[in-house]
Amino acid sequence: MPSNYETFFFGQSFAVVGNSAERPFPVLTYRGLKRQGKTVFAVDPKAQEIDGDPAYADLTALPNPVEAAVLELPREQTREWIEKVAAAGIRDVWLHTNTDTLEALEAARQADLNVRYGTCAVQYVDGSFPHNVHKLVRRLLRRY
Repeated sequence: MPSNYETFFFGQSFAVVGNSAERPFPVLTYRGLKRQGKTVFAVDPKAQEIDGDPAYADLTALPNPVEAAVLELPREQTREWIEKVAAAGIRDVWLHTNTDTLEALEAARQADLNVRYGTCAVQYVDGSFPHNVHKLVRRLLRRY
């Protein structure tokens, strides 16, 4: 039976949210989802394009609704983006490693979001080193 982490990637459309003015945009997650044939939109309030694709300043600017959002931005911004995810009607959200805060998790709980946190999304969308090792270790520990 697939874990809650694995089922996150069963969806077909995703927003990958970053803030390239403060840290590099999460291109590994973005590219990995695209390689899997998913519809993926880059959301970055400080970029015009990511990897040659248009970047959108906010979830409300997306040309189509998405099923899930991956948040890989500074942790001080996570709670605000949780609220934006909920307002956009997105129910599934992934908080990249070390971006979760108690306030963000509480906001997600209050909004009844299915939130995944505490690990890296890249291991699920990229099979290269070191993500394949990370995946193997998590499987052995039954945390995948």
